[in-house]
Amino acid sequence: MEKMNNKNKIFIDKLRSSGLRPTKQRVEISKFLFNRKKTFHFTVEELKNSMNLKRSKKISTATFYNTVHALKSAGHLKEFSLENNTSYYDTNITSHHHFFDNGKVIDIKSDKITFHKLPDAPKGKKIKNVEVVIRLENNNQ
Repeated sequence: MEKMNNKNKIFIDKLRSSGLRPTKQRVEISKFLFNRKKTFHFTVEELKNSMNLKRSKKISTATFYNTVHALKSAGHLKEFSLENNTSYYDTNITSHHHFFDNGKVIDIKSDKITFHKLPDAPKGKKIKNVEVVIRLENNNQ
């Protein structure tokens, strides 16, 4: 494995806290996901395709799925389902909403949407969070 430096420590710590051994490929996946200024939304297939596009030695599909699911279980990624029950993942784990535009996901800050009334939760349950997905389409002008 590559020598650990301070920059890699953040990515390695995320993997370890997810119960994963920080192999070179997993560190690359972690860096790709979290070494960015803006929120990143993706499906596992999109992640695999965009990372493997630039590599001569491909990372296996199983490594992508296992890494993403472990990071999600540890709370480093948020999962939500959209069209045809496709799972999308989000590096922004705070409470917020989304626009969905033909396969593209765009964040909406939670303070941009207000609710006047929510239904009562079923008996024995409480509302943990409310997230809205607004689906967009082109104007027909």
